[in-house]
Amino acid sequence: MPSAVNLLKRLLLGRPLRSDRVAETLLPKRLALPIFASDALSSVTYATQEILLILSIGGIALLHLTPWVALAVVVLLAVVVASYRQVVHAYPSGGGSYEVVVRNLGRDPSLVVAAALMVDYVMTVAVSVAAGVDNVVSAVPQLYPHRVWLAVGVLVLLMAMNLRGARESGRAFAVPTYLFVVALGLTIVVGLVQLAAGNPPVAESAGWTIRPEEVDITGVAFVFLLLRAFASGCTALTGVEAISNGVPAFQRPKAANAGRTLVIMGILAIFLFSGVTALSMIAQVRVAEDPCDLIGFPTDCHSTGQRTVIAQVAAAVFGSGSVLFYVVQAGAALILLLAANTAFNGFPTLASLLAQRRYLPRQLHTRGDRLAHSNGIVLLGLVAIALIAAFEGSVTALIQLYIIGVFTSFTLSQIGMVKHWNTALADADPAERHRIHGNRLINAVGAVLTATVLVVVLATKFTHGAYLVVIAIPVLFALMRGIHRYYGDVRRELEPEPGDVALPSRVHSVVLVSTLHKPTLRALAFARANRPDTLTALTVNVDEVDTEVLRREWDRQGIETPLKVVESPYREITRPVIDYIKRIRRAGPRDLVCVYIPEYVAGRWWENLLHNQSSLRLTWRLRFEPGVLVVSVPWQLDSSHRRQVDRADRAPGHARRGITPPD
Repeated sequence: MPSAVNLLKRLLLGRPLRSDRVAETLLPKRLALPIFASDALSSVTYATQEILLILSIGGIALLHLTPWVALAVVVLLAVVVASYRQVVHAYPSGGGSYEVVVRNLGRDPSLVVAAALMVDYVMTVAVSVAAGVDNVVSAVPQLYPHRVWLAVGVLVLLMAMNLRGARESGRAFAVPTYLFVVALGLTIVVGLVQLAAGNPPVAESAGWTIRPEEVDITGVAFVFLLLRAFASGCTALTGVEAISNGVPAFQRPKAANAGRTLVIMGILAIFLFSGVTALSMIAQVRVAEDPCDLIGFPTDCHSTGQRTVIAQVAAAVFGSGSVLFYVVQAGAALILLLAANTAFNGFPTLASLLAQRRYLPRQLHTRGDRLAHSNGIVLLGLVAIALIAAFEGSVTALIQLYIIGVFTSFTLSQIGMVKHWNTALADADPAERHRIHGNRLINAVGAVLTATVLVVVLATKFTHGAYLVVIAIPVLFALMRGIHRYYGDVRRELEPEPGDVALPSRVHSVVLVSTLHKPTLRALAFARANRPDTLTALTVNVDEVDTEVLRREWDRQGIETPLKVVESPYREITRPVIDYIKRIRRAGPRDLVCVYIPEYVAGRWWENLLHNQSSLRLTWRLRFEPGVLVVSVPWQLDSSHRRQVDRADRAPGHARRGITPPD
């Protein structure tokens, strides 16, 4: 029978898929849109709010600047979408910004992009889940003390869904994503119709005022605050690059489908962000980083959070407590909780590319039972859980770490695309040159704008927590360089040379003995079958009585192999054995020593606790001795027989290795 662990794994993840079924996991546009666009679309729920939060530092006096800040964000979003559409068609193999930079700017800039993207993916998961939980807690305040555990639970669920495979997770994400788009789009349309009819929506906070943190903001301080609001509003651009990273996941024609999906995502994001911003100004929404700064706040500001901008807009349009209000809230909460799925698709793909090129551990390139990059999914989930726990699920704290990674990759990617088009011009015919010039202009404008925004973000967010990302990206860069150097050193060390493999002068077999029983006799038989030059049975004297009993039994059985006893006054086993092996090696440096270790194989976990595990420690230590070969001689106890056959038939790696269980 399968083990409890395998039963749970099959229940959560489903049955393993054969490697030749990878094409079945490819995504049509209707499923690719909710998978890859959920992050970009979900940022609409907090991008406007982030602009208002920063401008509210000056009270309500600066809120009239919100539309102008939002307009700058919209222009930037349109340029970035157009730029990444070029990336999708130029590099349909996936990898997005990383692939562009590695091919055009070289290794080091590509590793900077890779590090920035990995940081961004982690922050996408942490911020999206934390913001989603905040929306849930806003509807059910009793859950506030448990918000961190709620976020962790959601992350575990997301990991399980993505481990099942992209197609199945796409179906799960399609409904809430489309629900959010339709519900919020209806809110915007109805709100504008109400405005045209002379009955504009009014937010519950319209009559409140905001206690300013700074008074008489003018000159440089005013410009800095405006730039900081713009930088916070640029959270609306997070996730735009996800489609360019995941082009291989699309159905054929991959590049065309990915490009169309990217355009649809951009149009929806611009419409929703512009609509929410417009309605928040029409309804006179008021928010502050600290609810206690809201003068007129009706409840205890220390124990009750303020409603999100989305919630206030929906309440103003449909009425607080109405069915459509709850539909909007449900859509916003779900897409925020599920937006992390974009990173769960992008991060493992990028990590797989880096692992394939030896910049990350090779395990991240392996596909799991469901043909997903399981190790990358689990790694991303665990790091995001650690971040949420460290920052206690605070969106305000986590959001400060956002954006830098996004715009670092944006900028280097667009610079790389400019170089790509310069190279293409050299071999282009006259008919193609006009098109290439247009494409290059789009990417050049994108590079200038994103570089400018990156400087702004660094300047305005550095002291508010962004310095952690500034530290993390170089650390990841150095780590990837180190991993690549290690793999290179290992490859050079293992490179075969003519005459490099020489036969040993002699072979010495040493069988470790603790008790004379069937496993010991089997190990002696195996060692003798290999016809070594010398064969020795070795025991360590840790107890005089037990050693004497072993000697007498050895002689009584008439075993021809001599029994060598080494003393251990401090009752150690490993050190005396190692010292004995080293003496053999010193006597013959070109000799080979084969150490045979009899071992029990138990079928139940608790049985292993009842047996001495000294053989594992000894095996591990002997592996570091040159010229020593360790041979494990297993003896399967009765409890292991049925379990061993069961595992052989249902080994989870069969799908990866192409092994078919016997009939």
